[in-house]
Amino acid sequence: MNTKEMRTKSADDLNKELLELRNVQFKLRMQAATQQLNKTSEFARVKREIAQIKTILTEKARAA
Repeated sequence: MNTKEMRTKSADDLNKELLELRNVQFKLRMQAATQQLNKTSEFARVKREIAQIKTILTEKARAA
């Protein structure tokens, strides 16, 4: 999902997406710990999306 799509979503939708990404991040950490992670680039992608969502949520909170 790109930032333009994220900005059109409501805060509730973004919070749901954030929770989902945190679960994905946890699963990736577990896969890495058990030597089962194939795509290490997924760490960076998930981390970046979490940061983008948090930034947009902060912007929406300040605007309100």
